[in-house]
Amino acid sequence: MKATEQNKAIVHRFLDELMNKGNEAVIEELVATDFIDHNPMPGIAPGIEGVKQTAAIHSAAFPDLVEIAFHDMIAEGDKVVVRWTVTGTHRGEMLGIPPTGKQVTLTGVDIFRIVDGKLVELWVNSDQLGG
Repeated sequence: MKATEQNKAIVHRFLDELMNKGNEAVIEELVATDFIDHNPMPGIAPGIEGVKQTAAIHSAAFPDLVEIAFHDMIAEGDKVVVRWTVTGTHRGEMLGIPPTGKQVTLTGVDIFRIVDGKLVELWVNSDQLGG
């Protein structure tokens, strides 16, 4: 399998396992300890611990996240770009915002960089006000 196809499979598995199945163990398996999130939420630790914190915050705020839909996945070199949509109900506090009970739909584009089978960097651009 070509490296770009392997990288796409890593990103797909990471997002599917974490977002769709709630399997946080995939973080330890696929994320580098010195992972860099170029768009971290306020107060989030650096590295893999930040990925764990972010996952916990999202799952507490949106416990019913509907399956993440992958619209496009493009790979070149060590980068994979994913365009996605996810829907959930705001049932827990999120960054100081109390639960609203409203269903929200987020759309976004993630750019992951992969080295030696591990996610090492992430850039996210998401529409948090639309939908």
